[in-house]
Amino acid sequence: MSRAIVALSLSVTAVFGAHAREELVIGIGTQNTTTNTVTGGVVIKELKLLEKHLPRTGKYKDIDFKLDWQNATSGPPIINGMMAKKLDIGMMGDYPLLVAGATGQSQPGNETQLVAIIAYNAFGSGNGIVVHKDSPYYQLSDLKGKVVSVPFGSAAHGMVLQALQSRGLPPDYFSLVSQSPEVGTTNLQERKIDAHADFVPFADLLPYRGFARKIFDGVQTNVPTFHGVVVRKDFAEKYPEVVVAYIASLMEANAWLKADPVRAATKIEEWTKVEKEVAYLYLGPGGIHTLDPTIKPRWLDTIKIGHGVLTGLNRVKPLDVNAWVNESYVREAFKQARLDYDAQKQTLGGFDISGQDKLCKTAVVNPKEAGEVWVDGGGVEPYSSPLCTLGAVAKLEAAGKKVRVAYLIDKSLGIKVFADKAYYAVNASDARKPVIVPFLLKKDAEDHAARIGGKLASYAEALAAAAIPF
Repeated sequence: MSRAIVALSLSVTAVFGAHAREELVIGIGTQNTTTNTVTGGVVIKELKLLEKHLPRTGKYKDIDFKLDWQNATSGPPIINGMMAKKLDIGMMGDYPLLVAGATGQSQPGNETQLVAIIAYNAFGSGNGIVVHKDSPYYQLSDLKGKVVSVPFGSAAHGMVLQALQSRGLPPDYFSLVSQSPEVGTTNLQERKIDAHADFVPFADLLPYRGFARKIFDGVQTNVPTFHGVVVRKDFAEKYPEVVVAYIASLMEANAWLKADPVRAATKIEEWTKVEKEVAYLYLGPGGIHTLDPTIKPRWLDTIKIGHGVLTGLNRVKPLDVNAWVNESYVREAFKQARLDYDAQKQTLGGFDISGQDKLCKTAVVNPKEAGEVWVDGGGVEPYSSPLCTLGAVAKLEAAGKKVRVAYLIDKSLGIKVFADKAYYAVNASDARKPVIVPFLLKKDAEDHAARIGGKLASYAEALAAAAIPF
């Protein structure tokens, strides 16, 4: 019997003919500090969007809904809650998702279904590996024989296993230990471990906070990563309208974020304590992750790849993907919103940096060359190129204004990065028209600098070169 109906109570007025009312408790497992799940969890909760969309007529007219929000720091505790029938809806990354599917199918009566996606990166960015900022390690191969921690069972764990397998490296290439984001963060600060692998947002949050440096990004696996929504199959079949209402709430949360990403990032910081600059890196225009609830075939291929990785290590049960995926609820939510599900399912991206570059007096026409600058006390302004972006920073700082953060797009990996954490290939032979190219990884910047006859440059050096033309 579903845990959702936990109480059937009669009002004291029932003796006078009032209807009996049921209390339907909906257990929802969230990951509030996992930035690309926020529109599936904390945004819906804080804006009370699910209350707005829940059905109130027909078989639901005598039901009182109670939302039981249960926050976790990673996917495995949510899986456990769903298997224990304490959670009806859960959100987690790709590897925990497939484990939830396989585990449920191995326990008849505990099956789950994938019903929507929250956010994705089509090439794998979001998960990453960081080292202490003063570490001598700059790439994955530098970690041979070192101690690397990761939350076991997480999407980041899957990234690490995939990275090793795809490079033909043995599972014991480095010593892999299980540590939560909180423990891994502390141990990295205290240099008790050599590296920490983690999921959104920690691989960028820790460098932003000033004590870590990213040396590997999930995009280097070239395997998509995403977070999605699973429901208990018995719950969904009994209350399909509630599942549709949840997905409608997710879609409204996505729209709310896209309408004003600076406001949204500011509220996300208030609700989760993850700095707004980091939230914006992931979810703002050109961000690392794209909000889109449609279940694309490419994501199912990713699940199969991940399942193969875990099967090779004897860490997962069989999974019938076709039986696990159920698009009917998200299709119905799109239908009710008068949106074309199949058209959206065919698209990737679309929330790009755009606008007018006020320094270089031109429109942003190539989002992959664009940048943004967030001024303290102001908004985020777009710029058309790395030169114009860094030129704007230099000019603002010369005028005594505080720049909260600047963003650029990595030339090699194609992901949004913090400008002050990047490496640069710079050719300033023509001081009035310097070539400035940003990279997340030091080796990529060194290689490109050699190709353009330039040199590897720090952020300060790139900023100085960009200041001259302006």
